[in-house]
Amino acid sequence: MFRWFASFFLTFSIAIHPALSAEEPGISSSEIKIGSTFAFSGPASPQGNVGRAIIAYIDALNERGGINGRKIKFIALDDSYNPAKAIEHTRRLVESDQVAFMFSQLGTISNSATAKYLTAKKVPGLFIVSGAAKFTNTDEYPYTTTGLPSSFKEGKIYARYIAETLPTAKIAILYQSDDLGKDFLVAFKDYLKADYANRVISASYDITDPTIDSQVITLRSSGADVLLFAGSPRFAAQTIRKVNELGWKPLVIINSVSNSVSATLTPAGLDKSAGVVTASLFKDPNDPKWKDDVGVKDYVAFLAKHLPSADPADAPYMLGMQQARLLEQVLKQCGDDLSRANIVKQARNLRNLTLPLVLPGIQVNTGPDNNQAITLLQLQRWTGTSWERIGGVVGGSDR
Repeated sequence: MFRWFASFFLTFSIAIHPALSAEEPGISSSEIKIGSTFAFSGPASPQGNVGRAIIAYIDALNERGGINGRKIKFIALDDSYNPAKAIEHTRRLVESDQVAFMFSQLGTISNSATAKYLTAKKVPGLFIVSGAAKFTNTDEYPYTTTGLPSSFKEGKIYARYIAETLPTAKIAILYQSDDLGKDFLVAFKDYLKADYANRVISASYDITDPTIDSQVITLRSSGADVLLFAGSPRFAAQTIRKVNELGWKPLVIINSVSNSVSATLTPAGLDKSAGVVTASLFKDPNDPKWKDDVGVKDYVAFLAKHLPSADPADAPYMLGMQQARLLEQVLKQCGDDLSRANIVKQARNLRNLTLPLVLPGIQVNTGPDNNQAITLLQLQRWTGTSWERIGGVVGGSDR
């Protein structure tokens, strides 16, 4: 009788607490362990503010008791934007720290180094901070969801905008020499087809290059009417400055990950940046038009309390806050079933989710065949003092 009761009790306990199964690493009755890697140092260190905002948000969540009775232990390691370090740290997090899953790992090159390993281990990598189109392939990356818009989709948005406003323009593309930048070339080739070779000239740079001056000079000599920059904020600022120094007057377009006012436009010169076009996701906290917006006010107040040295206009902080909200929503939807299978299922089951800092009309909708949190963007133009919206929200095509 005792053995029957003990067996029944054990079976009943597992049924009501599936997350406590020994098969689910990183889960206890009081805690869920999550891992990530960020560039807290190295050439992409400004983007490490994504991680700092996530850590602050999770700390605040834990102060309120966590989610569904569990606190979050978030282990964030510095990979210095080095793929070798990224894979080393990821193996440690999975095999030694026994995290339940990975979340918001920063950077295309770091995710390229680790995604196949995580897939082989069947460890979810939720809302990675990469726009590389390859990660949107749900067959190849069944445990991955993305937190940034696809660079391919974004590239198609710019190609369409140029076709509508400057249909005969010659186009120069300056791109980072990894998947982040190369996806923009693929998008323009896909959109322009046979016209691509006659209308587009391109030049690349490496993230470790000191400057991109020589590339800008080369592209200027082509006589291009449009300059598209596809890379990271530091080099976007250099590009805008150099274009002005040369007296070149193309339509300048910068990709969404580089459109931060504080990280790109201010170093380039706010006046020199006038006329720059981008596809945006976030409201600008420094813009008076959003001064009474509840989401912006709450965000500014949160930073003042938890990250007082942070600049609210620094886009990585905004991205980090929104990433953390995605994590919060997924864990709420998981309830007590924190199996890896359910974590992935819920990450791909977000419906009409409006995030406080995103521009009007942009919602998060994921599904079994869509692992992308963001598929819509808003075209905007910098006036010299603020962003003005161009039309309504737009999306690219497939990928």
